[in-house]
Amino acid sequence: MTKILEVAIAGNPNVGKTTLFNALTGTHQHVGNWPGKTVEKKEGCMKYNNRQIKIIDLPGIYSLNAYSIEEIVARNYVVNEKPDVVIQIINSCNIERNLYLTVQLLELGANVIIALNMGNIAKKNGTIIDEKKISHFLNVPVVKIEANKNIGIDKLMDEAMAFHPKNKSTTPLITYGTEIEEHLAKIEKLLAPIDLPKEYHARWVAIKLLENDSEVYEKILQNKGGRQILENVGKERKHLTTIFGEDTDNSIADARYGFIAGVVKEGVEKKEINRLSTSENIDKIFMNRVLGIPIFLALLWLMFTLTFSVGAPITDLISNAFGWLSKVVTAFITAFGGPAWLQSFVADSIIGGIGSVLIFIPNIFILFFLIALMEDSGYMARAAYIMDKLMHKIGLHGKSFIPMIIGFGCNVPAIMATRTLENENDRLKTILINPFVSCSARLPVYVLFVSAFFNAYQGTIIFLIYLLGIAIAIISGLIFKKTIFKGLSSPLIMELPPYRWPTIKGAAIHAWERGILFIKKAGTIILGVVVLIWFLSSMPVGVEYASQQSFLGNIGTVIAPIFEPCGFGNWQSAVSLLCGFAAKEVIIGTFGTIYGVENEGLTDAITNHFTPLSAAAFIVMTLLYVPCVAVIATIKRETNSWKWPLFVILYTSLIAWIAATIVYQGGLLLGFV
Repeated sequence: MTKILEVAIAGNPNVGKTTLFNALTGTHQHVGNWPGKTVEKKEGCMKYNNRQIKIIDLPGIYSLNAYSIEEIVARNYVVNEKPDVVIQIINSCNIERNLYLTVQLLELGANVIIALNMGNIAKKNGTIIDEKKISHFLNVPVVKIEANKNIGIDKLMDEAMAFHPKNKSTTPLITYGTEIEEHLAKIEKLLAPIDLPKEYHARWVAIKLLENDSEVYEKILQNKGGRQILENVGKERKHLTTIFGEDTDNSIADARYGFIAGVVKEGVEKKEINRLSTSENIDKIFMNRVLGIPIFLALLWLMFTLTFSVGAPITDLISNAFGWLSKVVTAFITAFGGPAWLQSFVADSIIGGIGSVLIFIPNIFILFFLIALMEDSGYMARAAYIMDKLMHKIGLHGKSFIPMIIGFGCNVPAIMATRTLENENDRLKTILINPFVSCSARLPVYVLFVSAFFNAYQGTIIFLIYLLGIAIAIISGLIFKKTIFKGLSSPLIMELPPYRWPTIKGAAIHAWERGILFIKKAGTIILGVVVLIWFLSSMPVGVEYASQQSFLGNIGTVIAPIFEPCGFGNWQSAVSLLCGFAAKEVIIGTFGTIYGVENEGLTDAITNHFTPLSAAAFIVMTLLYVPCVAVIATIKRETNSWKWPLFVILYTSLIAWIAATIVYQGGLLLGFV
């Protein structure tokens, strides 16, 4: 049986890694986390020339220096798993910076193939790359591709299939000069007596020790005599520092960049073009100090408007389908003499509860698709840059806006993304404000209430809801800045990728990956909760279903007075908010189960129990109150303390109650109902 070819895709952020991964694997992929880490792991499979190929998309990194968790994950995978081939995708517009990672991969002993991406953009900017010369100097295959147009993909995979490590030279890629090479040789001799893991090359270990790499230091320390070896390495480092007048890791980096400069000089021709690039021309408008923020807000408004105008007809079709299914199944159970409790369980719990959530799938997928288009075009990075100045004025780090944007999809990965913040106070502050950014799980609640009471202005109303969440997050950050976390924030330093046309296929895959999680949640967490709700609504035996005398009604009656000032002091609303702690989509499923209706019937039930004013207050409560249990668990894991999760539960609930009360009571004073 032919061995499955294992191919890893590596590269800097924003070079087209994900686009290539999607082009190769299509929908045959799944997303999880690396073992023991919260860094996302993408795996996929494909068949090429009758050969099964496993594709691993490594985290976007600039180097293998183990400074970040992403670098550690990528390096450990290449070292320990030894993929058959590592395809490094390089941005042809910035080849010199990208080649630093190439050099480190080759020193690591990886079987590298270079994929030069975005060559058309580089050519327009006056950069001409001779891939044959680059291949000659690096002694690796180099293939020009356009990942977003599927150009060069077949040639790239042909190289991957044909590549064999025996073709590689055993001569070191870079010689670091007489002094460093002598010290490397001494360190290799020091390492000879110990048992290095078979996947470690002695020269690579010696280089990493001179670079003061903490991960490799720990590996050596675990060996007998390791401490003595490290003491001797320390002397070698000290001696080199004295000679060069700088740390040895800087000297090694300088040597690498010197080698790369030589390769680029021979293989890259740069012509002077006295005109601005397309990206620079677009940025003159999109990143204008006056127009930047209004354009960003306008794009958000357009995104939410399209989400509902395009999704409405599909939602109606799904709604009608669930209504038809409920009638057919009920009739079927009745025809075969099924008991009343079974009819209630299927119609009220399964179809009513789950169906009332699943009808919003089109809106979820469309929203994710539009966000993916903005991300893949290169605009989202600019949105963070645009907001940087404003964020600093109110006491937040510029990078804090990136997790806030991610929070539109889900607050869990958004909170994980705070790891990019170097300052602990900035990180904690961003974690604490992130739950106010409205995730996609809340969207079904907004759609239900807005369609019931504010149907003519759906897109605009929901845009304002999301904007309110961001505003509350920003205000909270300012308060934290003045109270709990005092001090200056670090400036935002980030790379702005060139604008590029996003692919429909790539955006669709992004939407599918994120949307399928919503469907899975409906089939697991939401199903479990609505079944529990149905059971509590039906007990004790003999009580009227979903009445105030049921177990669920008793629970709701106890906590309902808390929400009386907010305008929705009925037990059904209280129970729905309580169940929403499991997952925000459950709020809709709870209403559907309690009222024993689905889809259009649920809209009618909502209009019977709410007024436009109390509906607005309920939306604000849903937006701001305690995040779901998965978010609380993530905060616990990321902060390694129960103090902050408990604080989030208390202060988000308090702010939500105050805001909802202000909306309702203020509306009454102004004459609204």
